[in-house]
Amino acid sequence: MTDPQTAPEASPVPEIGQVTLSELGIVLRAGWRDFRAAPQYGLFFSAVYVLGGLALVTLGAGTVSWTLATSLGFPLVAPFAAVGLYEVSRRLEAGQALDWAGVLGVVWAERGRQVPWLGAIIVIYFLFWTFLAHMIFALFMGLSNTANLTQDWGAFMSGDGLRMILVELAVGAVLAFLLFALTVVSLPLLLDKEIDFVTAMLLSVAVVRENVVVMLVWAVVIAVLTLVALVPWFLGLFVVLPVLGHATWHLYRRALYDPL
Repeated sequence: MTDPQTAPEASPVPEIGQVTLSELGIVLRAGWRDFRAAPQYGLFFSAVYVLGGLALVTLGAGTVSWTLATSLGFPLVAPFAAVGLYEVSRRLEAGQALDWAGVLGVVWAERGRQVPWLGAIIVIYFLFWTFLAHMIFALFMGLSNTANLTQDWGAFMSGDGLRMILVELAVGAVLAFLLFALTVVSLPLLLDKEIDFVTAMLLSVAVVRENVVVMLVWAVVIAVLTLVALVPWFLGLFVVLPVLGHATWHLYRRALYDPL
């Protein structure tokens, strides 16, 4: 990674490699190893996710303004927390010293690079999904049911309610995988190279396209581990998120390589 205080030249565009299913186990073990080597960083950066989730549940409960504020802030801050985990793994891989000033300094420096643009894309994507989810709900359940949602849970067990849930899950799964494809290697790539965010996202999609089965499995692994970690009270995220973050760095290193 180059000095953020200078104006570096653009990095060569990396080439796409092939990733096997067996390598997913390797990167997960590498993520666990990095977390054990520097747990204080993993716990610190995962706290951003955990506190953000708790804010959505507590501060946003029944309050539209708080829900909107936390919902918009969460996907915008999350990429910077992920960058912190990638930087820890990058330094461990390179045999460089770990210190709070250095790691947090890199995270802070990212505000003037390409990561904020990717964060903005995530926010826009999140808003689009929120709008689409409300539209699907209104199409199946009617606008009049929106206000009485918490008082009539039985409506979800009706024919329209079950169909609405299935459509929401199907559409949500497609959109979630698309967002996964756009970001799975683009975030660590933006940390590691001087490359624009559009090229980074296109490369990330290309990696998924060239390794579609492996990346589908990786997306399922992330979803299952994250879901399990949500109980109780998001506490499992303190371990699962840093391990997945570190593992994503190692997956990126296997999925993209510098041209000769």
